[in-house]
Formats: sequence, structure tokens, C-alpha cells
Amino acid sequence: MPKLKTHSGTKKRVSVTKTGKLQRRHASGNHFLEKKSGSRKRKFAGMESLAGKQARNLKRKLGV
Repeated sequence: MPKLKTHSGTKKRVSVTKTGKLQRRHASGNHFLEKKSGSRKRKFAGMESLAGKQARNLKRKLGV
């Protein structure tokens, strides 16, 4: 069976933790920030963990 290539876009956007969970950044935190409230902008900070079918599909793309 040939080796599978890692999906380049997924590799740049998703990171794997030591326990094997997937993390990604929140969307909408880069531009048009004047119209967004402070509490909304704070929610964009940090990472969000992925679970379920989303995580399973991304793990397949990453070859994990």
C-alpha cells in the first residue's frame, strides 16, 4: 500500500495536541473588528477543539 500525502491546507490550519485532539483557530477575528463588540472579539482568541465527524475527517486528511 502506498504512503498517503498529508493535505497541505489542513496541515497549516489544524494542530494536534499530545493527547491526539485537534485544535483550530476561531473564524472572523481578523478584519472588520470595529463593528464587533469586545466580548465577541475575546471569544475569537485562543483555540477551539474539534470533535466528532469533523475531527475524524480531518485526522484522515492529516494521516493521524
